[in-house]
Amino acid sequence: MMILKPENIKLKKSVESSEGAIEEAGKILVEEGYVKKNYVNKMFEREEVTSTYMGNLLAIPHGTENSKDEVFESGLSILLLDQEIDWGGNPVQLVIGIAGKDDDHLEILSKIAIACSEEENIRALLRSNSEEEVLNFFSEVNT
Repeated sequence: MMILKPENIKLKKSVESSEGAIEEAGKILVEEGYVKKNYVNKMFEREEVTSTYMGNLLAIPHGTENSKDEVFESGLSILLLDQEIDWGGNPVQLVIGIAGKDDDHLEILSKIAIACSEEENIRALLRSNSEEEVLNFFSEVNT
């Protein structure tokens, strides 16, 4: 199964809050068969322990250390939000939900961090008009 496919990407998505974004990112991972439904709860637990805000308008919600049993396959969900939301006092407009099988999440996180290290790259990504453009941006992550 591909880590990232067009069905995992939502363009110009409207959510009101970080909670709404986590819910939406988690729902995609569940619907596309990467995780069990309870994984979404683990994403909320992770956020309570430590914020998944990364800087450069990016947040990467993912499950807690003990959520490994909830993951079937490594996968990503990507939300390009139509406007910035408040994420623990920080502006976020790109939300990437992550489910890592075994220790895959560390490698996935590393590749995302590299792809999203420049704010101008993220701003360009947010202007994407198709899932294909987003897939191209994350082509290194999707291998």
